[in-house]
Amino acid sequence: MPDHLDPSMQQSTSRAPRDWVKVLAAYRDPNTLRSSFELAVTVGPFLALWILAWWSLAVSYWLTLAISSFNAAFLLRLFAIQHDCGHGAFFNNRTLSDWLGRVIGVLTLTPYDVWRRSHSIHHSSAGNLGRRGIGDIHTLTVAEYQELGAFGRWKYRLYRHPVILFGLGPGYLFFLQNRLPLGLMAKARYWVSAMCTNAAIIVALGLMIYFGGLMPILLIFLPSTLLAATAGVWLFYVQHQFETTHWDSEEDWQLHDAALKGSSHYVLPTPLQWVSANIGIHHVHHLYSRIPFYRLPEVLRDHAELAVGNRMTIRESLVNARLHLWDENSKRLLSFSQARARYS
Repeated sequence: MPDHLDPSMQQSTSRAPRDWVKVLAAYRDPNTLRSSFELAVTVGPFLALWILAWWSLAVSYWLTLAISSFNAAFLLRLFAIQHDCGHGAFFNNRTLSDWLGRVIGVLTLTPYDVWRRSHSIHHSSAGNLGRRGIGDIHTLTVAEYQELGAFGRWKYRLYRHPVILFGLGPGYLFFLQNRLPLGLMAKARYWVSAMCTNAAIIVALGLMIYFGGLMPILLIFLPSTLLAATAGVWLFYVQHQFETTHWDSEEDWQLHDAALKGSSHYVLPTPLQWVSANIGIHHVHHLYSRIPFYRLPEVLRDHAELAVGNRMTIRESLVNARLHLWDENSKRLLSFSQARARYS
């Protein structure tokens, strides 16, 4: 049985989840020089590859597509930096972090203040069966699925199908859903965030068309954005959707238990770990979200017991795409066929 499916691995730490908070607080302070360096080595190549891709339009469209596809990696990393800004983990100055996040949000098509709020809700309710719906992957329990009619089951199966979640879903999320502050529409600040981001995106697209026509949008903007969005959605999915993840009813749910037991440790090759800004060390991030991404490996080096819980390699993670229903009896995420065999 792979490590990430072994229940004993989830209980490998000698400390209770809540007790880790004081330990991890020692890693919370960002280093301004290090943060500035990480920003520079991400923005610099991103802009350089954009310029190179634009230049290559006169040489070969295939070359342009290849360059823009590679640039998706730096766009993904920019989103990770925006993510740290949202947690106040990138600069000590919160105002600076917020404005950096808003600027990056134009590049990632993500209104920063809207996303920061929905992501905060995600952190404060992950694994809580009574508080699903904002900032997470919609997940039903086996009992809830069985109570649905034929059409309801069909809709849920369609939503959870890999073609929808990882094919059409990322484009819908970043190109359409992010344009409106869904779930937060009663607050003016979230409208301002969404509309200002939309306006900046429209200006940027207009300038692309004015100076280069449609090809920069079709061969640079769209491919890099879609690839980065797909990678981001996959990362978010495997961070919480795995067989031995952790869900509890409202009355039994505990924040720190859910953070440590319900978040994976996605073990990636070094280049992918760099591109994703260590977000695979997600169980530590959820336990203490104020830790800058570049200090997360430091936590694992200093506390080896945190490095073994919920480990998951890329090969092992692929099976998670077929897990769809939370079984409250076995405390496992099941596939539709497993649920049918167990309860029909």
